[in-house]
Amino acid sequence: MKKHIKKIAVVGPESTGKSTIATYLAGQLDTVCVPEYSRYYCQDLHNTYTLQDEVNMFHGQVALEEALIPLVKNEIIILDTTILTVKIWCDYLFHDTPSRIKEEIKNRPYDLYLLMDIDLPWQDDPLRDFPDQREHFMEIWKKELADLHARYVIVSGLGDDRLHHALKAVKENVFQ
Repeated sequence: MKKHIKKIAVVGPESTGKSTIATYLAGQLDTVCVPEYSRYYCQDLHNTYTLQDEVNMFHGQVALEEALIPLVKNEIIILDTTILTVKIWCDYLFHDTPSRIKEEIKNRPYDLYLLMDIDLPWQDDPLRDFPDQREHFMEIWKKELADLHARYVIVSGLGDDRLHHALKAVKENVFQ
């Protein structure tokens, strides 16, 4: 019988180093990193999204996560975001989220969320939209995680310090 796979989700506002942290953790823990599906999906949308696009990203992220579960090593998987991101964007852009997405969020728990702090300088990227609203979205993330009664740690720091803080948070909160 396979043990419970520990799921570590790296989340937060735009330009906070989520992909860097997720990739680093997967390497340090010798396991799989589930990439952010929306980065692939949005490449040709030119920052114009419909509700259907958000629903498609929801389905894509779930499918990508499920597809990579069989490749997990060491009973742990790292996720570069989750479908909670879809809810945050749906609520912000369209003032609501489809009930199917809300239900799946409740039914898809993670052992630990690493909430990336907004202490990194903004990095321009064609897929990023709101450089002046990171404080707003940080508060939204905290509220959403609290509403889920999720276990989370805020990861701060620059450069190698941020990497080490993330790894330490996983070791202290998942392997203890």
